[in-house]
Amino acid sequence: MSDEKPPQLVDYFVVAGLTDTSRPLEEENQQHRPARPSEPITDVAVIIRSQGEEVPHGFTCIETTTSGHPVDLNAGLLNNPQMFICYKRGRDKPPLIELGVHYEGKDRPKPGYKILDTTPYSRSANLNSGGPGHQRTFLTYRRAAEPHGHNTLGVTDICLVMPSKGESTPHTFCRVDKNLNTSMWGPALFLCYKIAMAKANTLVYEAGLLGRYPEQDSESFPLPESVPVFCLPMGATIESWPADTKYPLPVFSTFVLTGASGDKVYGAAIQFHEAFPRERLSEKQSLRLGLLSVVDRRPVAGRSLQTRKSICVLSHWPFFDVFRKFLMFIYRYSISGPHVLPLETHISHFMHNVPFPSPQRPRILVQMSPYDNLLLCRPVSSPLPLSGASFLTLLQNLGPDNAVALLVAVLTEQKLLIHSLRPDVLTSVGEALVAMIFPLRWQCPYIPLCPLALADVLCAPVPFIVGIHSSYFDLYEPPRDVIFVDLDTNTIFQSEERKLLSPRSLPRRPCKVLLASLHSLSQQLDEMYSGPGEEASLELLLSDAEAARGRRAQLELEARAAFLRFMACALRGYRSFLRPIALAPAPAGRDAGSLFALQGFLKSRERAYHRFYGQLLRTQLFTQFIEDCSFASDRDPCLEFFDTCVDKVQAELEKPEDTPLMELDDPRGGEHTVFITPPEQPAGPDGAELPARYRYDGFPTLRPELLEPPRDPLVAQLCQARSSAPSSPAPRRTKQEMKVAQRVAQKYSSVPDMWAKCLLGHCYGLWFLYLPTHVRAAPAKLRALQLAYEVLRKMEAHKVVLPDEVCYRILMQLCGQYGEPVLSVRVLLEMKRAGIVPNTITYGYYNKAVLESKWPAGTQSGRLRWAKLRNVVLGAAQFRQPLRQRERRAAAAAAAAPPGGRAPPAPRPGLQRQTTWAGRSLRDPPAAPRLVKSGSLSFPGGTHGEGGRGGPGEPPTTRPPPLPAAPDPLPPRLRGPPGSADGSLSDVSFATDESDRADEGPVGAGGPAGGTPRRGLAAKLQQLLSPGKRPPLRPAASAELPAGSRDAADAACPRRGSEQRDGEPPPRRSPAETLLRPRERPESTASESSVSLGSELDLSDASVGSAGVPKSSEPPADGVAGQEPPAVEVLLSSCSRCQGCSALVYDEEVMAGWTSDDSNLNTTCPFCGRSFVPFLSIEIQDFQLPPSTAEDGSLPPPTAQGPVLSDRRRCLALDEAEPELCNGCPDAAVPRRSERVAFAYLSPLVLRKELESLVENEGGEFLAQPELVDSHPIIYWNLVWYFQRLGLPSNLPRLLLGSQHVAPAPQAQPPDSPCVRVRLLWDVLAPEPDSFPPLYVLWRLHSNVPTRLRSWRPHGHPFSLAFLEAVLSHVGLSEVHKAIALFLETVAAPGGPRNLQRSIYREILFLTLAALGRDHMDIAAFDKKYKSAYNKLAGSLGKEELRRRRAQPPSSKAIDCRKSFGATLEC
Repeated sequence: MSDEKPPQLVDYFVVAGLTDTSRPLEEENQQHRPARPSEPITDVAVIIRSQGEEVPHGFTCIETTTSGHPVDLNAGLLNNPQMFICYKRGRDKPPLIELGVHYEGKDRPKPGYKILDTTPYSRSANLNSGGPGHQRTFLTYRRAAEPHGHNTLGVTDICLVMPSKGESTPHTFCRVDKNLNTSMWGPALFLCYKIAMAKANTLVYEAGLLGRYPEQDSESFPLPESVPVFCLPMGATIESWPADTKYPLPVFSTFVLTGASGDKVYGAAIQFHEAFPRERLSEKQSLRLGLLSVVDRRPVAGRSLQTRKSICVLSHWPFFDVFRKFLMFIYRYSISGPHVLPLETHISHFMHNVPFPSPQRPRILVQMSPYDNLLLCRPVSSPLPLSGASFLTLLQNLGPDNAVALLVAVLTEQKLLIHSLRPDVLTSVGEALVAMIFPLRWQCPYIPLCPLALADVLCAPVPFIVGIHSSYFDLYEPPRDVIFVDLDTNTIFQSEERKLLSPRSLPRRPCKVLLASLHSLSQQLDEMYSGPGEEASLELLLSDAEAARGRRAQLELEARAAFLRFMACALRGYRSFLRPIALAPAPAGRDAGSLFALQGFLKSRERAYHRFYGQLLRTQLFTQFIEDCSFASDRDPCLEFFDTCVDKVQAELEKPEDTPLMELDDPRGGEHTVFITPPEQPAGPDGAELPARYRYDGFPTLRPELLEPPRDPLVAQLCQARSSAPSSPAPRRTKQEMKVAQRVAQKYSSVPDMWAKCLLGHCYGLWFLYLPTHVRAAPAKLRALQLAYEVLRKMEAHKVVLPDEVCYRILMQLCGQYGEPVLSVRVLLEMKRAGIVPNTITYGYYNKAVLESKWPAGTQSGRLRWAKLRNVVLGAAQFRQPLRQRERRAAAAAAAAPPGGRAPPAPRPGLQRQTTWAGRSLRDPPAAPRLVKSGSLSFPGGTHGEGGRGGPGEPPTTRPPPLPAAPDPLPPRLRGPPGSADGSLSDVSFATDESDRADEGPVGAGGPAGGTPRRGLAAKLQQLLSPGKRPPLRPAASAELPAGSRDAADAACPRRGSEQRDGEPPPRRSPAETLLRPRERPESTASESSVSLGSELDLSDASVGSAGVPKSSEPPADGVAGQEPPAVEVLLSSCSRCQGCSALVYDEEVMAGWTSDDSNLNTTCPFCGRSFVPFLSIEIQDFQLPPSTAEDGSLPPPTAQGPVLSDRRRCLALDEAEPELCNGCPDAAVPRRSERVAFAYLSPLVLRKELESLVENEGGEFLAQPELVDSHPIIYWNLVWYFQRLGLPSNLPRLLLGSQHVAPAPQAQPPDSPCVRVRLLWDVLAPEPDSFPPLYVLWRLHSNVPTRLRSWRPHGHPFSLAFLEAVLSHVGLSEVHKAIALFLETVAAPGGPRNLQRSIYREILFLTLAALGRDHMDIAAFDKKYKSAYNKLAGSLGKEELRRRRAQPPSSKAIDCRKSFGATLEC
């Protein structure tokens, strides 16, 4: 489990201001800049000199342009009235904050503006008074509202420019884009004005640290020393104001600090003024502030002294609105009072007791006082990196065209200087500039709010993005090679040395779509904010703030998606030019040229855009992007999301796609809100309230003794959010992969065959999630990894629908962890062979595994020689195997001869109609090594040629031999039976011939196999089911098995340590009984009722993980006898009863009823259509001996226990002697303890989601601990079911030994001796008390075959032996419709069962399986015949009637699920 702490909302609280060590910032460096105006402009006027008007007193007349050309507003007219513009400075009234030009009759008057229609001498101030035909033009202005502060922004300068003379708008000036000279004569003339903060008598110093909390640095994030200068970017000032000047409102600002590792820390600060004592000033400072007269040094009256301070919070989360409210509350608290609680209590309360919002508690309502509260909402869930960007602020301040121009500047790494008089806007726009180029990441200096103390960065010879206050230009000369972006005037200034690429150099269609989207968003913003921003925002806040916030969030998402679409179109197809590392990496392996085909990517673009792409490929942006794509990093989820966007976009379209690239996933709509109360006020000794004694003249110095309140432990639990386990980063799917998997599941849920493969893919995904735990416990890591690789190959061969790339990714990560780079390369090649292009996460893990692992030696000569020698030895052994096989057959025939000396009859030559389920004759030799295509997957085991385990006639395998000293980590059931050299499991249960048994056992054990062929009665029913000639229903002479063969079959049992059975011949039977009773089976079967999986894997075998009990057909391992009972046997069944109609719904029908929702536990009943939760029924049988018996050493004789289901040889021998089934033995061992439990049966989609959550919270190591069984039983039993179902190795069954379901093992037993056997059942574990037994159970009862369950009601049902024989006869004669009609007639007769739990299809299918055996039963052919019979009966009875009586066949989706997963082994 991860020990990481939950996210903390606030890291530090800082107070910054003027300290004793602060140094002045305004030095002699400003001689090149003119002196700043000390007073703002308060009035403008128009005078007509031709009418004798003079400049009014206190006004300044503008007589020339910026370059010295004379300005006359009516130049060129015949009756030139000689009009000029004048302005006046002062502080007697609020300053002007905006100027404009009004065309009468064309423009509507703007609210808040005043039209200057007369001169000071009461004449018309029409700027175009040349005649009645000219456009009447007037100046307009807007004045700041009352009351105004000392530092209110206002117009500080006015000028006129004449473009025809080569003049342009001066830097930091606003230009009114309306010509003052509207006549056809004379040059165009434009009005420009500058807005600034007119300051006088101000001293600027570098800000210092006045206080902080906590006082000690955090280990993970120490407080940066530069925080104070960011809190006051323009410095800590000392200002002299007139005595009656009002305090200005606090100014809110934000900034971003970037660490060495690229982590961002967000700061939110407010700046305010407070009184400063005169005693601390020197005489020189007093003179500069105007507090002393210059001549006699006498104090000047009527002046007040102020200083600027700042309070700030630092956090890793950009909750700027929340921090602004908190800081404003703290500031108001400091200037009001008195208070009962000190200021420090509220600061520490907010930092310690306000939790970070979690998915379970997305809303935190903080009540700071009876009148102040704030709502803290969880950040919007987005695959993009977290940032404080505001694209709407970018559009509002720059417009669409300038935004695209800045996109070109950022992509080509230019020097950008953003400036504004509003410090909070700088951070939002700067964050938007670095966010618009996603997935590229800005690598150069980035300071969205740069203090004056760090302004030297503007002279750096590298690209940068720097934001600065516009008053910087009043102090310093700006650099010449920088592109200036003025957010206040919506202008971009370019120098001659640094010209930007034109937006036309961008790809045309994507750029056209981007511009159209931005123009549409800008128009919507104008509609939202029709008036001035501040007033409109207040109006929206008062009217419908929640709706306005939601609308703004949606527009913000659309703006970001527009830039994302452009980047996806610009970089489309880039993944095909990545170069994977396929050989031992060279020293320059991380170079972008070796990781990416730069020239190939450039040639794939259109020639018209090569200039743009050429500059882009040379940037540090693109180089770092290629490294991030090539190696695993923390940006992998973001890059994987970008890859999905690349797949969605269509670059040739000239409009956005219908499918949005991003969706608004705002968790603020959650209903669960955590309420945080204000700090409790202490009470007096007698319970009375304490007096208010905390009052502050200014912001106080923080007192440490008041900053240590106890932290509420409950709050820490509220914000607890565990992160992914550090040992398992690869198994974790990204949110984007989960969404894609969900869409794929929804798409395939309506396609039957694809739905089954989709479920199968999720099942394999479950096993690969468990794979790190399995490999960690395996003694031979390489063999376990090779097994997983072979599983991937078979999955690809059988077209399994993989929902994501987690399977490949996990294996690549394990290859890197255990030093197998070659195998990682093979996994990548297999991935590409399957047509899967690895995404960024998978590609990063691959390159990491290849780059960091130790490669084998470059010379392979020694290994090749050993491989040649091995092939020669194996080839010679292959040539000798036929001779050995012939000798063993002869010895087996001699050992099986009767005492009289007569040899058993020779096998009858000719063709045999019996075939195994694998489609091969029972007498065929074992197939050559190959990949067998079957209904499900077959899995390879280890190499068998070296150990002598391979059967005769096997060619050597082509796989490289594993290390000889390494033990085999795979269970014997996955190594394949003797004769399966290729590791395929297609022949595990059914392809065993005589030579296999002759190879494995003594000579006496091979008599039946090498002698008489089995042409029993079950074979005749197989002939009846075939479309060929139907033989008469009479016994054949050759159907009886000779007694000698039965004796020889019985002789095989002592070889396995079991009790030898008597060889008495069975009693003579009637012809009908001989025909229909399940007396004989072909030698390849394991159980007459056994229904193998599509992978043909014997799932009745013990599943004991990597150290399980071997199959009884193999030599005993580790000293365990072949017939030793397991310590624990587990029976599992997924057959569930519908709560609506009481019908039994079987496994494939449950799978077909699942939905694609990964949170829905329900399935749909195929009979009544209702939803219900299916269950896994589990029966745990504990066979472990009591401790007293184990200590005495007296073990029960092995004869007390009959054959287990996987003991194929004994089952065959018992079948020859008695009509018994392997899963029903009269002498079966009685468990010492038995327990039945039931848990929800989960869909693979639901189970995978739960397993990922468990691994994320508890870590992958938890899957190897016995606590998993008791603490998460639903996940545990479902995993056991699916892994056993697909035959995948795991150690999960062994965890049962340490759970509460099993008694502790005796101490006398070795620790590895207990084993667990898992058996999967098709039917229910326990019958209903009032239900009638199914037909297959009645068949066994009539045949005196012991059944697993003895609680069925033996009497009171209408299903006689004659009825069963008639049903089987109709099925054998391909007259399934008659069998269905007979069943319906019998059920409808008086005394029939009132309710049928099983459908008629299920009853007939199970009965046929019980009579024939799995190997002589083709379920697919039976399904076709049953469906044809159903359609035939539907014409006479009607489909609705047949459905009501549960005679319908299973749906096509259920049939496909059974084909993909296979049928469970036992009934």
